[in-house]
Amino acid sequence: MENNINAWAKVQLARDKERPYAADYIDEIFDEFMELHGDRLSGDDGALIGGIGRVGDFYVTVLAQQKGRTVKQNMKRNFGMVSPEGYRKAQRLARMSEKFHRPILCLVDTPGAFCGIEAEERGQGEAIAQTIYQMSGLKTPILSIIIGEGGSGGALALAVADEVWMAENAVYSILSPEGFASTLWKDSAKAPEAADLMKMTAPELLEMGVVEKLLPEKESGGIEGQELRKEVLAFLSTYDKMDGEQLVSRRYERFRGL
Repeated sequence: MENNINAWAKVQLARDKERPYAADYIDEIFDEFMELHGDRLSGDDGALIGGIGRVGDFYVTVLAQQKGRTVKQNMKRNFGMVSPEGYRKAQRLARMSEKFHRPILCLVDTPGAFCGIEAEERGQGEAIAQTIYQMSGLKTPILSIIIGEGGSGGALALAVADEVWMAENAVYSILSPEGFASTLWKDSAKAPEAADLMKMTAPELLEMGVVEKLLPEKESGGIEGQELRKEVLAFLSTYDKMDGEQLVSRRYERFRGL
């Protein structure tokens, strides 16, 4: 796919409901996958798919933000906006990964964490902060791939990783262009101008060193599934033998370097 379109056009591509979502990539990457549910505190969150998958000889913990295409699906998935239960589910599965020395694959696709009153009442900010804190110190390899929207702290919670990759037409930013424009100019209609200013596209973030890899997309949109599988296997092979302390140290230096 052509890479010379402007930032606002890429925002629209990243939000396109016909793009592959996390569940589509899980089907393409893994030979087997078993979903696990619940945070063991208050419930389950359909916006975050968590489970264990096998790709080749590797068993991997998957933490994936999932949107829906229909009204019914979006009600179940809350438009990909994760609630505190989802982040606590991620924490639970991440701790399990470290215990059993399983790598973690995060698939990021969210406009941001759910910001409803009920989420705040259940500790949304604390849940995101604890996820970031925990992921930073896990002694197991972590790969995060931004497959669509990577919005705000909702995305960052699953992007504290040894490497962060982006699909060619994905975006990754501190908040939406509409929110940025509303804050800076009190006018959400200036979102296209904000998108250019924010430096949120994959080529820009690759150039700045915020992400390690840009993944080309098909003409129809999204990463070709078998190519992504090969890339994930290569990452797992590279990081499989790394010592836990070495991983944590490298991860620390990565984020200090930003």
